[in-house]
Amino acid sequence: MDQDRVTAVYLVETAYSLERAAASIAGEQSTGTFTAVPGETDAVKERHGARVERIEPLDDTDTPSLPGAKTPPGHDGKYRRGRVTVSFPLHNFGPSIPNLMSAVAGNLYELQELSGLRLLDLELPEAFTVRYPGPKFGIEGTRKLTGVYDRPILGTIVKPSVGLSMEELSALVEKLGRAGMDFIKDDELNANPPYAPLADKVKAVMEAVERAADATGKKLMYAFNITGDYDELHRNHDLVVKAGGTCVMVSILSVGLSGLTYLNQFSEVPIHGHRNQWGMLTRSPLLGIEFTAYQKLCRLAGADHLHVNGLNSKFYESNESVVRSIAACTSPLLGGYKAMPVVSSAQWAGMAPATYAATGTVDVMHLAGGGMLAHPDGPAAGFESMKLGWEAAVQGIPLDAYAAQHPSLQRAIEKYGKG
Repeated sequence: MDQDRVTAVYLVETAYSLERAAASIAGEQSTGTFTAVPGETDAVKERHGARVERIEPLDDTDTPSLPGAKTPPGHDGKYRRGRVTVSFPLHNFGPSIPNLMSAVAGNLYELQELSGLRLLDLELPEAFTVRYPGPKFGIEGTRKLTGVYDRPILGTIVKPSVGLSMEELSALVEKLGRAGMDFIKDDELNANPPYAPLADKVKAVMEAVERAADATGKKLMYAFNITGDYDELHRNHDLVVKAGGTCVMVSILSVGLSGLTYLNQFSEVPIHGHRNQWGMLTRSPLLGIEFTAYQKLCRLAGADHLHVNGLNSKFYESNESVVRSIAACTSPLLGGYKAMPVVSSAQWAGMAPATYAATGTVDVMHLAGGGMLAHPDGPAAGFESMKLGWEAAVQGIPLDAYAAQHPSLQRAIEKYGKG
């Protein structure tokens, strides 16, 4: 790609021609406005103007996807859809994620010429690697810290999400640690609430982690939710690291990409990136941003782990979209920057074969809340069933056949169904 330009791909819907819509996008986000102005010379447009690189017509529809769209005189009733590729001069905003977002996703969504707009993908020049070093740990670093190789990192989420006392939380974590868990995370709802201050939580959890490690010889990774304002991020991170913690978690859309970048500047442990609130940016198919584009920005900013939902989850997202998201997190970006996809939401051992068949990789973190904690024989059996599910998947053995020889997997199938 041109190392002096950023390329953005959009899904566009418009009552006008795709050519006019593309020109509106390019003009609005660079040198143009609703009318010609004296300073918009040919020289300025040549140096600073965004450029329409490609237009790929798709289908038409009779109904606009978004309200407030304008129609041309004599409109034929059709709304045209297409993929539009636009490139932006890097010198307009520099290698800066906040200003990049203003260029590629700024006022575009309000343009009346558009009845639908979705940012599908981004191609970024090497200049961004100087400003943004990306994840410090990623897949390899996380495996080293957990000691888990050649299979997914398996774990769970603290449930109930809120309301546990420090004594209850400590007992739960120790029980899960003794059960062999690789990983546990705070729920996104629980960071530093008045009823359970983070300092108290860190102390209670890490004491439990160490007790379990003394008993099993294995220290699990616990992702503490340190989401907060900028001044809290540094303080909360240091609190975790000082206590011996090996992972911090932030809700990326709560702290923003700049907050994630800030945390990555000093973080000494992997950053677990949770994408709660993501649905409001992506659920409408003709609005928002595709995860393929968004995850690149998260990886640049330093997320070591990224949530991608799970197959057959409780959320709206299709299995095909989840598979694309898993592949996106591990696809090459600027020579590196791999992040570990985190598969979660209504997961259990029976989802391992489908996940492996669809992705062909074990480089995922597979989390199950109820799918482990509510196993009929307890969390240790739930954890074992997850490992067995992945063993069957990788070896190509039908789940039922493998379960016939492994009671914990059989019991999981009986409880959760065959998926």
